[in-house]
Amino acid sequence: MTVLDKRTDIELTKLLKSGDHIAFTELYHRYWKLLLGIAYHYTKDKPVAEEVVQEVFVGIWNRRELIEIQSFKAYMATAVKFSVFKYIHREAHRKLLAETQYQQETVSMDDKLIESRFLQEYINGIVEQLPDKCKLVFKYSRQQGKSTSEIASQMGIAEKTVEAHLTKGLKTLKAALKSSGILFFVL
Repeated sequence: MTVLDKRTDIELTKLLKSGDHIAFTELYHRYWKLLLGIAYHYTKDKPVAEEVVQEVFVGIWNRRELIEIQSFKAYMATAVKFSVFKYIHREAHRKLLAETQYQQETVSMDDKLIESRFLQEYINGIVEQLPDKCKLVFKYSRQQGKSTSEIASQMGIAEKTVEAHLTKGLKTLKAALKSSGILFFVL
């Protein structure tokens, strides 16, 4: 039991205002459990409630010369509630931003996937219109990843013929993509 524990809140607040650290400590010990209970009631999260109460007490200490308090208990309870509501608002805003960003990324990925599939289907349609040997060479090269020599060996034709078919296929594809307004960046 200290000398200050018999003092009223008003007396302790006056001492606090003049910078008395012991008065501040006494007020802290009188009300921290009550304030923690208030903060926990709204947050349902003990570490968050403890942080809120701590911040309110730090704020009181930092502004001690400016405070004009009639009832320390009521003032602190209101300050804790206000801080909790600020915390809840910040968290809701943070979650909303995170959800919005996730949704935007998902939509963007979906759009890119749709565009990619559309482009692939468009290219496949153009390839299907190529002459048979040209189409076969193009598919071996671009879809199966075979080299010019592998294609020549498999089809029983010269490598130069394979290169000519690839060149013809690429030129046809490039012209079709250019005329449709689709940038030629795939090949």
